Amino acid sequence: MAKRVYDNEQLNELLYQALETEIGGIAVYETAVRCAVNDDLRREWHEYLEQTRTHREVLLSVFEALGLDPARQTPGRQVVAHLGTSLVKAMRMAQKAGDAAAAERVAGECVVLAETKDHLNWELIGHVAEHGRGEHASVLRRAFAAVEKDEDHHLYHTAGWTRELWIDTLGLPAVLPPPEEVKQVETAIGAARAEQQRGAMLDKRH
Repeated sequence: MAKRVYDNEQLNELLYQALETEIGGIAVYETAVRCAVNDDLRREWHEYLEQTRTHREVLLSVFEALGLDPARQTPGRQVVAHLGTSLVKAMRMAQKAGDAAAAERVAGECVVLAETKDHLNWELIGHVAEHGRGEHASVLRRAFAAVEKDEDHHLYHTAGWTRELWIDTLGLPAVLPPPEEVKQVETAIGAARAEQQRGAMLDKRH
């Protein structure tokens, strides 16, 4: 079977959406940090905020190398911007309700939603980097190598925090910090294994 050549126009669209996701992610984390009640989680999100700012700069370097206009708007990019703004509004709504713990959980859910899109963007960028050829692939390969580990960490660790915060508010024994944090999870398989080990971790604490 002949090797297919990727669609440059759609690759550019992916990059525009990825840049907008990072821009929106900065606003999401700025708001999430203000929602955090748990000190460890607040520090974690502050670290993710700084890393997300770096990821934006990495993508801007990609845009410069490929001759793309970072200010260009596309319909897909506008949708991503709308989603990011909506997540920030949701967290502010939760804050205004006056229940700090509930607002923290909402923030966790919003971060997970934002990071799910972010993780997908970089997974696709990595796919092009691995299977593509020429200048695009070379530029994307360097960017992916600089960002991949952070993106995995952001998604799986925040998902763990959010799960355990919910379990705690349900009145059941929770593992805080979550197993994903304790085990320093960096992959989907690692996240699944960490969650499976939470029972044993609870037993050790009692």
